[in-house]
Amino acid sequence: MAEVIKLHGAWPSPFSCRVIWALKLKGIPYENIEEDLPYRKSPELLKYNPVHKKIPVLVHGEKPICESMIIIEYIEETWPETPLLPADPYDRAIARFWVKFADDKGPSIWMVFRTTGEEQVKFKKESLEMLKTIEEHAGTLGKKKFFGGNNIGIVDIAFGGIAHWFGVIEDVVGVKLFEAQVFPRLHAWTENFKQVPAIKESLPDRDKLVVFYKQMRENLLASS
Repeated sequence: MAEVIKLHGAWPSPFSCRVIWALKLKGIPYENIEEDLPYRKSPELLKYNPVHKKIPVLVHGEKPICESMIIIEYIEETWPETPLLPADPYDRAIARFWVKFADDKGPSIWMVFRTTGEEQVKFKKESLEMLKTIEEHAGTLGKKKFFGGNNIGIVDIAFGGIAHWFGVIEDVVGVKLFEAQVFPRLHAWTENFKQVPAIKESLPDRDKLVVFYKQMRENLLASS
């Protein structure tokens, strides 16, 4: 009997969606457990992630794995069919470099969302520098459909938040950073990424995301 796979996540979270995309791309059945964040955290979530108390958490059997990209590495090693990492060791190292870049630099757009005034200006600059670096240096953008070639892979998943959430944050905050004419290769990638069936069917409704994050921003600014 196969061990049950459960995913504790939240529908507006790009980090939850990373894991959903990996599971769907590999055709792995799972049970989705929706957490009511940021308001309430279930006893199961606190049990399975007592350190950070955050989603996503993948539970395989009774073994919990936390942090979205660590979960995806676990999925890749446990179910190697339909690989998300390249076979070549050097290419795998490069892919992991860009995954780390996504996790290190990606928070800048979320800080634009959480701040105002001079502090926000600083994070706008950091977000633009991140986009410029990806546009100019990442993978095979402009030559192939995805970061690692013509097949979607782990780097595409890591940058997936840019494809759908970046524009939502721009709308909520009232800024425009991700201009198609300034970042043409990255913009073309977002369109290719969102057309992959496993991705397209799993993207949260954009209008609902705008409503959710508008309310969250109002609450954040009111409490600061």
